[in-house]
Amino acid sequence: MTRCGWADANQKMQEYHDTVWGVPVYDDQNLFRKLMLDINQAGLSWQTILNKMENFDAAYDNFDIETVANYDEEKILELLDNPGIIRNRRKIEAAINNAQKVLELQKEISLSDYLWHFTDNQVIYGDYQTLAEVPANTPLSDQIAKDLKKRGFKFVGSTTIYAFLQAVGIVNDHLQSCFRYHQD
Repeated sequence: MTRCGWADANQKMQEYHDTVWGVPVYDDQNLFRKLMLDINQAGLSWQTILNKMENFDAAYDNFDIETVANYDEEKILELLDNPGIIRNRRKIEAAINNAQKVLELQKEISLSDYLWHFTDNQVIYGDYQTLAEVPANTPLSDQIAKDLKKRGFKFVGSTTIYAFLQAVGIVNDHLQSCFRYHQD
């Protein structure tokens, strides 16, 4: 079975590649969770986040949007003291801020509908033969990152947003040789 080369590192990465990465997500809760995990990945490897994923879910109350939106300084200090997650105050505060912004957004449109409207509800298929061809960002991720920042979201640069779009299946960047490329 041929996979994208990055997935060959170990069993966890293979399972993530085979069952999660690139599968279209339409649920606001799951989209928020994945965005927060990608924000925490900034500057780190995905393997680091994957290894800590259960700890993140426990520490952040399964990324329940309303719960995270109401975190206070006491909760921030608790998270900063948790060795099982990424203990970066700016990323923790971004999670709280972004949960609040998702709640504001949901007053007009779901997070899912908001994200998917950028592609007219279509998956964008990459046309890549090698990992070296896959970009770190695109005009689409630039556009979404700019709009999210305008709406007050934090830690949502174009590279982070592109990784997020790939992970939640809005963009399918499985290599053409990968068994997951034609996952319809």
